[in-house]
This record gives sequence, C-alpha cells and structure tokens, in this order.
Amino acid sequence: MPETSCHGLHVSLPSGHWSALQAHASRTGESYSAVIRKALADYLDLEHHTLWQLSTSTAVVEGVFGDALHVRDLADHGDFGIGTFEQLDGEGILLDGVCWQACADGRLREAPPEEGIPFWIATHFESEQRVQLGPVSSFEQLGALLDPHRPGANLFVALRIRGVFEELLVRSVSRVEAGATLLDATRSQTTFSHQAISGTLVGFWSPTHASSLNIPGYHLHFLSDDHRHGGHLLDLKAASLDVDFDFQSNLRLALPETREFLTADLTADPTAALEEAETNQGQ
Repeated sequence: MPETSCHGLHVSLPSGHWSALQAHASRTGESYSAVIRKALADYLDLEHHTLWQLSTSTAVVEGVFGDALHVRDLADHGDFGIGTFEQLDGEGILLDGVCWQACADGRLREAPPEEGIPFWIATHFESEQRVQLGPVSSFEQLGALLDPHRPGANLFVALRIRGVFEELLVRSVSRVEAGATLLDATRSQTTFSHQAISGTLVGFWSPTHASSLNIPGYHLHFLSDDHRHGGHLLDLKAASLDVDFDFQSNLRLALPETREFLTADLTADPTAALEEAETNQGQ
C-alpha cells in the first residue's frame, strides 16, 4: 500500500499551551493531532474541511465543457479531488497534489499544468476517520457499507479508499465536439476491466439536496499504485478495503465567467441525466 501524505512532527510546548490544548481536547472530544492540525491550518491560511468546486453538475450535463481554469490552478484549492478536462478529454484524479488524466485510449498521464478544466471538485484532505470494510462484491454494496459511517444526509464527505481489487470496472470518456452533452459523451465511453489490481479510489459523497450543483451519491475515480491505469469507477469486487473519511462542512463554489457558461440554459433538472451518465456500463 502507498504511504500516506502525513508527516510526523515533534515539538515542545510551554505549560500554558499544553494546558490549553488539553482543555480544548477534553471539551470538544477532538484528538490532540486534530486540534493542532486545525490551528496550523488557520494560522497558515489553509482551508480545512472545505470542498472547493468549479462549475456545476447542471452545466456539465448541458455540455459546458470549455476550459474555465487550468490544472495549475488546482494547487490553490486542494491536494485531493476529481474532475474532467476541456471537452471531457478523460477522467481526472488529484491525489497527493498530483493531477492525473485517464484517457479514453487507456493511457494514464500526469496532466500538463496548462491543461484546461471545466469542472472539478477538490479539498485539502485530512483523514478524520479510518475504517476497514469488506468483503465488497459491487459498487452498490460499497455504498451500503460506507453509509453508516457518514454523519448524516446533508454534509459532503471526501473518501480515500485503498486496497487490492479482485475485479474493477472503470470508464473514460473521449474528447467531444462543442455542442455535445454529457449523455452524448458517456454513450460512447470506453470501459476497462482489471483484475487483482492495487490502487486508490478518490472521490466524494454528495447530498441529494445539492443535485443541481454536484453529483449526488458516491462519485469515485480510480488510480492504480503503479500509475498505469485509472478512470471513473463503475463496479468493483474486493476482499478488504481501507477507507479514510474527511467530512466537509464548508462549500466554496467557483462559477466560470466564460461566455459559454454565462449564456447556457441551466434551468433543467439534471437528476435523470446524471443517474444515467454515472451508472452507464455500456461500451
């Protein structure tokens, strides 16, 4: 399994700081590590437990695929996340600060800094809870096993899931022409099946009440440990998985200022189209 991106730090605290830390941890139930991480994040002006999102799910459904920002901009908003590229040119995975592009021809490459992005979700990942789940026989069962660990139905959750997957089905979409919709793209997607492959699932659970902004339910992308394979998760089977949760109580939405976005009709309900696009396993 890959190393986590956390680092150890030994520090000496004055008695007053130590007493205040103990009192705060006792009052809130937080661990010392959690309190210190939050304090450092505040002092260093880092956003913690904040989900940053570029554009909306409705815009994606309606085919707003032009570049609003670039891969190099992601570092300002997180080290972990998923998204796509200009004109839906593959599936995006951001893990440990590195952005990967899973192309429709099966290639996986590190995305160039100048690559355009129309839609992305990112956060500075901080594991708040770790559990081991398994066995898992399907994507549907994975969701059922994850559900009890969420704090409720109304907050966002970032998930990092590691393990060896006995079976894995992922997809990637091809670059589309202007005017195409999300369903047009996924109906011509390419799927890839893998066996006995180790890697990480990166993604989020989003509440139903945010369906016009985000993709409700579990949305996960895969990155293999050898950095040779990746894509949007469709199905899986695994004996055991290690899951880290980061509960997101803040949402920052960045709306594109492009002409394409400003003139798009975004009044339609995207729910049905998102459901078809996210679960379609056809070739």
